[in-house]
This record gives sequence, structure tokens and C-alpha cells, in this order.
Amino acid sequence: MGEEPCFTGRRGSGTIFFAGCPCHCLFCQNWQISGSGSDAPIVSEDEFYRVALGLIQRGVHNLNFVTPEHYWPHIEALCARLRDDGVKIPFLFNSSGYLLPAMIPRYAKLMDIFMPDFKFADSALARAVMRDERYPERARESLRLMVAEKGFLEPFDPTGANPARQGVLVRHLVLPGHVDNTRRALDWLREEFGRWLPLSLMSQYQPTPAARRQPPFDRPLARHEYDLAVEHAENLGFENILIQPAPISDDFFPDFSRRKPFKGNPD
Repeated sequence: MGEEPCFTGRRGSGTIFFAGCPCHCLFCQNWQISGSGSDAPIVSEDEFYRVALGLIQRGVHNLNFVTPEHYWPHIEALCARLRDDGVKIPFLFNSSGYLLPAMIPRYAKLMDIFMPDFKFADSALARAVMRDERYPERARESLRLMVAEKGFLEPFDPTGANPARQGVLVRHLVLPGHVDNTRRALDWLREEFGRWLPLSLMSQYQPTPAARRQPPFDRPLARHEYDLAVEHAENLGFENILIQPAPISDDFFPDFSRRKPFKGNPD
């Protein structure tokens, strides 16, 4: 239930987190499982199928694959098998946005929904955070292809009464001390895709152990910084935008040592 209401609906999103990530951002909010030291369990092809089927049988609105790109052959085989078995719910590709553009058409053959991050419009910031200044260029090209393949999220229902079936929603996490990066990211998204692009503007940044040694990432996002980001998005005229309510908290900063990693999830 910790995802956007467009995906959680009333019965939740069937979210599967994968270990590792191609970005390795120093502030990664999923740092416990995204780094090289992760002790996430290894499962067989049949076990993976049973995990997915178990979620489907619980009535989830979609299967939501988080940081899936480096496990794509396994996910591709799973999704093809589920479709052959008559599974109809949408499959959701939940990624960092740092993708090989040439892979997007292959993903789109099985994925119904894309939910990419657009983390950095500033190549210098990308280099400082994830050691690759190519992030903005790759993310832009990949995002163009995702929208070309699937269009905007449909339906876009912030109440969750009608969960999304297909399309693209973009996430952007506002970073402490880097509101200008957010302004630039929003400017490009508005110019490229227009005011109807579905957008999730997130305030949930919290410092991780690695980030606590790297100001300004060593502190939570300030309320006034998020307010500036929201004001800019509103001035640009975005119509389909999800805003996180005040106060800023750590409710959706995960702890994967807990049975329920997100404190903000309803019981």
C-alpha cells in the first residue's frame, strides 16, 4: 500500500523488490537491498512464479517489479508464463530511469505500465551522486520511448478507486539543497510532454548512512524546499500531479529488516 494510489487502489500493488541497482546513488532510500552487500534471498524460477502467483491470488491490482532491469530475462520469462496461464492484471516496470533506450521496446512487449524516476536534470549532480553524468541524457531518451510505447497513465485516479491499467507516470524525488535540480527536471518534463503528464512529486527523502557523510544529503528535506518544488510545478501548469501531504516524515523510508518495511502502510 506504499505506492501511489493510482497503483495501490483498494487491495494494494503486488510489489516485488529486487536486490541491486545500476545507479548506486549515495542517498538510495532502498540502500539495504540496492547495494552489493545485500543478503536478499535467491529464488528459483519456480519459486519466483509461486511468489508472483501468491500476490495475484491475494487480489492485488498489478504486479510491480522494482529495479527490474538487471533481472529482465527472469522477469520476462515469468510474465510470459503468467500471461500464458491467463493472468490479466497489469505488469508494472518500476525503475530508476537509468536504462538502455534500446531495451524499452522489449520491456513494452510485456509491461503495461512504466513508472520511471527522473532523478537528475543536472549532469554534474548525477556525476557526484551516482558517478555517471550520462543519467539525464539516458533517462530523457528512455522516457520518450516509454511514452511513445504506452502513452500517459490511464486512468489517472488519485483516489485509487480506478487503478491504472496502462501508461506512464514519472516520479521525481526532491533532494535537500537541490531544488534547482527539481526546477530543471520539471521544466524539461513540461516542455517535452506537456501539462497532462502524470507526475508524482515526492518529499520523502531521508538521509541514509552513506549520505550522512555528504552534505547537504545528510539531512531530511526541509518543508520549504518541497513547497518551492510544488509551487514551481503548479506554475508550470501540471494537471495530473500527486503531491505528498505535510508534514514531511519518514513513514515511507523503508527498513527491510522489518516484516512490514514501510511504517506508513496501513495495517
